[in-house]
Amino acid sequence: MTLLGDAAHLMSPFAGEGANLAMYDGAELGKAIATNLGDVEAALIAYEKDPFPRSASAAAEADRNLRLFFNDNSPQSVVEFFTDHQPVK
Repeated sequence: MTLLGDAAHLMSPFAGEGANLAMYDGAELGKAIATNLGDVEAALIAYEKDPFPRSASAAAEADRNLRLFFNDNSPQSVVEFFTDHQPVK
């Protein structure tokens, strides 16, 4: 079984990366198929080695943001987060 897109990257939407990863996965799978014409198994093996390591930082960010929005200090934790991330003047 080959997981692609959102199915391969089960995470909360609190990093805003699900659609980006899904589109990138589709492009990478297409490149693997084009590189391994006539050998679908080789294409899948080539594709499957990268999606999870590539998405690890987005998954960590989604988890961090989920905890930021839903904790005992919410909504103050969200206010502090955005206050700390104001544009530099």
